[in-house]
Amino acid sequence: MKQLSRLSVRSALFILLVLYTAYAIGPLIWLGSMSLRTTSEIDSSHYALPNTFHWWKFHEAWANSNYNNYFWNSVFVATTSVLVLVVIGAMAGYCLARYPFRGNRAVFFAIFSTIMLPPQITVISLFQILVKYGLFDTLTGLTLVYIGVQMPITLYILEGFFKRIPRDLFDAAKIDGYGDFEIFWRIGLPIAMPAVVTVMILNFILLWNEFLYAVVLITSDEKRTLPLGVQKFMGDQFSDIGMVATGAMISIIPVIIAYAFFSEKIIQGMTAGAVK
Repeated sequence: MKQLSRLSVRSALFILLVLYTAYAIGPLIWLGSMSLRTTSEIDSSHYALPNTFHWWKFHEAWANSNYNNYFWNSVFVATTSVLVLVVIGAMAGYCLARYPFRGNRAVFFAIFSTIMLPPQITVISLFQILVKYGLFDTLTGLTLVYIGVQMPITLYILEGFFKRIPRDLFDAAKIDGYGDFEIFWRIGLPIAMPAVVTVMILNFILLWNEFLYAVVLITSDEKRTLPLGVQKFMGDQFSDIGMVATGAMISIIPVIIAYAFFSEKIIQGMTAGAVK
């Protein structure tokens, strides 16, 4: 009887998992299907699979709609932001986790409390600051904004992970003659790598798709990031649903690739318990 009950529970969980997977991946499959079909084919049957794979649509969207420029702008902004976030966030998280100086918690909570501020509140102030310092409508200015906005959550994740590392490891390194800087790079950072990779991927995915700050702080077409390029493309190709789907798919593919290769690292970093 117990075995039958367990089997029923497992079957129910499996069915729920299958339904959720279909619910989550269904829109992506539909978008991928439309990206390989022409608008006339989509109009004739909205949910059908492609009879002919029109791969030429990706080349046309990339070459004729300035997508290559938007793509590399996003690569520069997202990659630079993530690298700076990881280096500074790891150092700051390590310091707050391992050195109990006066005001330690006050500094941590002051930084982390900024997460509660909605982006709509900060965007006007950021606009004024960037205009004042000549960084408005520049990729450098947008990168600095992304670093500032994402630093609190980056610091929160890494500080929590560094706290779980046994202090004996650091004491042993000091006995061996390592300085504080060497301990961080040779002991702390390698052990915290699951959390570091998690922060890198989560920040990359979020910044790759970020729209609000970019649409306010970037006005020139040559400085647009990919989400802004998709918006412009949708305006230019509003009647051509097939090409709109192709443009949207181009912006999604890098995120899919990143998650496919690093999903295990993300799970390890988010579920990491005490380090032994």
